[in-house]
Amino acid sequence: MQSNSRFTLRQVCCSSLLGLAIASISMAHAEEALPEYTFMDAIKAGKNLTSFRLRYENVEQDGNAPTGRPLEDANGLTLRSLVGWQTAPFHNFSFTGQIIDVSKFQDNFNDSTNGSLINSVSNQPDRLDYAKIVDPDYTGINQLFVDWTGIKNNRLRLGRQQINLDNVRFIGDIAFRQVMQVFDGVTLLNKSLPDTEIYLGHIERVQQITTKLRSDGALEIVNAKYRISPTESLVGYGYLSSFDDLGYGRAWFGNAAADGGIAAGKNGNLNQDADQGNKILGVRLDGVHPFTPDWKGLYTAEYAKQTDYRGGDSRIDAHYYKLGGGASYGNLSLRADQELLSSNNGQYAFQTPFGTNHLFQGWVDKFLTTPVEGLKDTFVTATYKWGDFLFFADYHVLKSDESFNAVGGGLGDKYGKEWNAAVTYNVNPHLMTKLEYGKFTESDHYTLLPGSNAAGRIRDTEKVWLTLLYTF
Repeated sequence: MQSNSRFTLRQVCCSSLLGLAIASISMAHAEEALPEYTFMDAIKAGKNLTSFRLRYENVEQDGNAPTGRPLEDANGLTLRSLVGWQTAPFHNFSFTGQIIDVSKFQDNFNDSTNGSLINSVSNQPDRLDYAKIVDPDYTGINQLFVDWTGIKNNRLRLGRQQINLDNVRFIGDIAFRQVMQVFDGVTLLNKSLPDTEIYLGHIERVQQITTKLRSDGALEIVNAKYRISPTESLVGYGYLSSFDDLGYGRAWFGNAAADGGIAAGKNGNLNQDADQGNKILGVRLDGVHPFTPDWKGLYTAEYAKQTDYRGGDSRIDAHYYKLGGGASYGNLSLRADQELLSSNNGQYAFQTPFGTNHLFQGWVDKFLTTPVEGLKDTFVTATYKWGDFLFFADYHVLKSDESFNAVGGGLGDKYGKEWNAAVTYNVNPHLMTKLEYGKFTESDHYTLLPGSNAAGRIRDTEKVWLTLLYTF
């Protein structure tokens, strides 16, 4: 019995060892048989960046065209096609490419392209009698960059890219327009510190919505965000631009030369050639604070200072603030805000040349550049979500920081009023449609120069947009 027992034990041990050996060999063969993750797999596992946006825009504006004839209503039907792909990471690298095509199906409008100027004299030569819709036809590269994530909690991006920071007031891609603003350079996003995001960028070239490529300088970006809670944040930022010409000379400094003389201004040139190098330093506190599951408080407090930088015109000296707040209950929110872009004694006003300015001071785009007398915008906003519908409305009272010359003599400080309304309907996860309306009504009749009867008038304007967007 003992001998049989020992034999059985040996059998068990041998069987177990044999089983382990076979299992080990099988696992080794299985590991060898696993397919290698290839770059083609990274492409297949990537993200589609393709969308098609069809939009109709109508503009009715009072006043005369540069030809002296009354402005004709603008009607534009355009299609923006974005076709692109972003690969999944492969050995810590991922690659993104996206092309853009904007086609005009109805082009009874002035697309505001004439080479370089972005102000009141930017006109499409063969469409001078029409009001403006800044949607030129264009085909090109919208994004082309490589990401490297070889260091934990860091993303290094090199190439042409869209950049949207905070509320896109100072840095944004102006995605509302069919041709977007894109940036050529290198950026770094760091999330190493708890609840903190640090965004750094060095930009060598900027392609604007007019398709003009600016390359005579650089833009340095520093943006540090600390998340107080998932819905509240404190941000410090610096945006340093050495671009001496962004196309805004006359729009920033006015038609007159610096001291009224023909040859006055920087280096003996008129305001059109004034150096636009500038830096913006600021801090922003913004958030949504929940009090109960239904009630939430909304607040924003922001301040920034803008001065000349790297040879910029010495008149560039102004400040900015935004203060506001409100509340939301369920799907309804209401808030009131005031935003000031100050004036430097009527010589220059705070500007945001890299921001998505369409979203501010009303959608009618009367103040994409700030008049030299500055701008104070006091406004209320309401939103309501009902099922797949989102309703929006706001109302703006727009005044100057410094008094301006009025048509016929005297001074004024009321630019006008504007209200906007929109309804968005998400048909399904891929298809969205949106109807928008904006109306600006002029108050005091602004003019650029004393004694002028019309120059610079900010005319009554109405705009309607109907958009259909399909995203893959």
